[in-house]
Amino acid sequence: MDPVSQRILEYLTEVEAAAEEVLTTKQQIVDLDTKRNRNREALNALKHEMSDSVMVCFGNMFIKLPKLKTSEMIQKDQEQLDKEINDLRKVLKAKVNHLNEIQGKPELRGYNLSPLSSDELKAISSLFKT
Repeated sequence: MDPVSQRILEYLTEVEAAAEEVLTTKQQIVDLDTKRNRNREALNALKHEMSDSVMVCFGNMFIKLPKLKTSEMIQKDQEQLDKEINDLRKVLKAKVNHLNEIQGKPELRGYNLSPLSSDELKAISSLFKT
């Protein structure tokens, strides 16, 4: 194979690998978000549950646990999922920028924005009230 063809093949392989990383990260975010939605549904169902204990599925068995304990476990899982999703989103931004750099495309504008924290939002709200 001549050097030009070899370089083109290397370039396409590099682009394909970077694109695969982006798609894999996006799929991980979707999977975690699906799990987060199921947890949200479970928390909502627990709020409407009248009894003090509930049956919880762990793997292939059901265990009877107190409603409060179950709710705390799901809430901790929610917090962990939120953290993992935010971390993956940060990594995704870097991977997309790397892919664009490889392809010679300009960096995305406005893509590195982050939402206001609750403290920042309160500070802005207090400024508008006065």
